[in-house]
Amino acid sequence: MRIVLYRGDGVIEPWEREFSAVMPGVETVTWKEGQLLPSCDYAVLWNPAPGLLAQLDEVKAIFLMGAGVDAVLKFGEALPRVPLVRLGDAGMGVQMAEYVAHAVLRYFRRFDEYEQQARHGAWNPLPQHAKEHFTIGVMGLGRLGMPVVEAMRHFGFPVRGWSRSPKDLPGVQTFAGMEALGDFLHGIRVLVCMLPLTQETTNLLDRHNLGRLASGAYLINVSRGAILNEPDLMTLIRSGQIAGATLDVFRHEPLPAPHPFWNEPRITLTPHISALTMRHDAVRQIVAKVQALENGDTVTDLVDRQLGY
Repeated sequence: MRIVLYRGDGVIEPWEREFSAVMPGVETVTWKEGQLLPSCDYAVLWNPAPGLLAQLDEVKAIFLMGAGVDAVLKFGEALPRVPLVRLGDAGMGVQMAEYVAHAVLRYFRRFDEYEQQARHGAWNPLPQHAKEHFTIGVMGLGRLGMPVVEAMRHFGFPVRGWSRSPKDLPGVQTFAGMEALGDFLHGIRVLVCMLPLTQETTNLLDRHNLGRLASGAYLINVSRGAILNEPDLMTLIRSGQIAGATLDVFRHEPLPAPHPFWNEPRITLTPHISALTMRHDAVRQIVAKVQALENGDTVTDLVDRQLGY
């Protein structure tokens, strides 16, 4: 069996070693711009080059090295019409829950405010927020969203969930579809965005929708930067409607040096690290799916190109 491995950042050797260890006998090949690719059974990619995609019409499936698919679906009709398979969890769900829990608790327990006080030598205990009125809203209830929901429930917060299709989750007030978005957002204290980037979700978090949150609400975005209208967020933070935000993803990455987010103390920035692909887990998941396809079995996490995830 021959598998082509490609990453836009060029970091391929650790993946080659991992595949060789997990799948003895597999032949892994790499590709560089301008090369003619030998016949391959499968492709494992991240941020692929158009020249490589043009040579993948005959592979049995294309596997992605992450859960997001927008970086591939952007090629549209140039993307080979073969099964496209994303990663499921591969260790990312727990990381997402850790990240979100930290951001939620930092806001709920007012640690940002205490940090500012400490810098000025002030000893001033602040009134505690009432948890029963501190609703957490999670947008996106898939494999990565559910660990976040469970983490918030573990801490005793009221939790709402919003998804494209209806879901029944014990202890969670759920909403589905655009027609229910307003009811979902109304009065939320912390909004956590974990949605895939599609035509429908691009700029979904704009001034209108963010303005439906409770006054002084907080935003956490760990999905895709283009879901958030960044100028609208700045306007709402400066007006006080939004108290602050923790953002891990941005419309342009790395975040450009002159971007106003850098100089806004009420926005916490991290460099797209909320959930990193665990290579060991990812390779084992991909190999299991390759073996399933070879046996004629169905595989999970097939990308629906129409839905965009």
